[in-house]
Amino acid sequence: MSLYSFPFDSTETPEHDRLGGKCTSLVIMTNAGMPVPPGFAVTTDAFDAVMNDTKLHDQIAAHLKGLDYNSPAELDRQAALIRELILTQEVPEAVRLEVVAAYNRLMEICGGEVPVAVRSSATAEDLPDASFAGQQDTYLWIIGEHNVMQKVRECWASLYTARAISYREANNIPSEGLSIAVAVQKMVNSRSSGVAMTIDPTTGDRTKIVIDSSWGLGEMVVSGEVTPDNYVVDKVMLSVVRRIVSDKHEELVPNGRGGIVRREVEEERRNSPSLSEEEIVSVAKLAKAADKHYGCVQDVEWAIDADLPDGANVLLLQSRPETVWSQKETPVANLSGGAGIEAITRSLLASIEKNKK
Repeated sequence: MSLYSFPFDSTETPEHDRLGGKCTSLVIMTNAGMPVPPGFAVTTDAFDAVMNDTKLHDQIAAHLKGLDYNSPAELDRQAALIRELILTQEVPEAVRLEVVAAYNRLMEICGGEVPVAVRSSATAEDLPDASFAGQQDTYLWIIGEHNVMQKVRECWASLYTARAISYREANNIPSEGLSIAVAVQKMVNSRSSGVAMTIDPTTGDRTKIVIDSSWGLGEMVVSGEVTPDNYVVDKVMLSVVRRIVSDKHEELVPNGRGGIVRREVEEERRNSPSLSEEEIVSVAKLAKAADKHYGCVQDVEWAIDADLPDGANVLLLQSRPETVWSQKETPVANLSGGAGIEAITRSLLASIEKNKK
């Protein structure tokens, strides 16, 4: 067992205390067969080694002792001093070597050096009475082992922003024993992306999966800035029952400098399908798997990664419960319409699918 790194596809049981909330979730989804972008966790053991194998622990405790939480200026000053201590502290050689080795293995999986996301994963993220959303840092489009190590340190340091320190104080969460893991995960180089719902959002038909897709990053689909291609797939048979290919005039793509840029889609791609027949089915299978895993109708964000081979390039970015039709009780027999044996058959198939959930 590696002490300071934990691959998302590890067969070991993920421990929240070692991986934090975010990394634990990524490992669980990966082990459930969800196609999560590959990556690894820098475990809390790494942070603890930096804290306890040096004088950092005592130095940070000294800065927090007697801190006047009612003085924003003093809070900002002490927080800045603590973060500087973490950013300038030399990382133990054993930690550095293992993290670099895990990063290099990830690059081998990706077929060469590609950008990664470096994301904080604090152990306190899942406390029932407190929300730590946005408390710690995330860095995108990071390239190279030196830059990755620097961003890992910055994630560690973000545990001691003025906001995080005051939040813990207000919620009676002690800093003693606090730790943090860090996710290092391949950035998705989205050739196509979009959303999929395991229900028809216009009719509430649970026998259908509806996919919206466009070129580039999915933000333009989610925000409605581009009219996406629309595909309706039968949830049982996984056959495409309706398709609408739209004029997709713009896309968001990486700019090569750690950010994204909006650009006009060239004429030959504007009115071309953003998904092949096989990719439509792959996205539908992904959405159906998420639906089955979570046990309820899902609203899924997905992407086709241009850096990964066919068959391994449809990735799950996020899956959340659908919030409109799931609140309603729709009679299954009325979902598909029609009459006679066709309507009966559709209703039976819908009932079978409903009973699977």
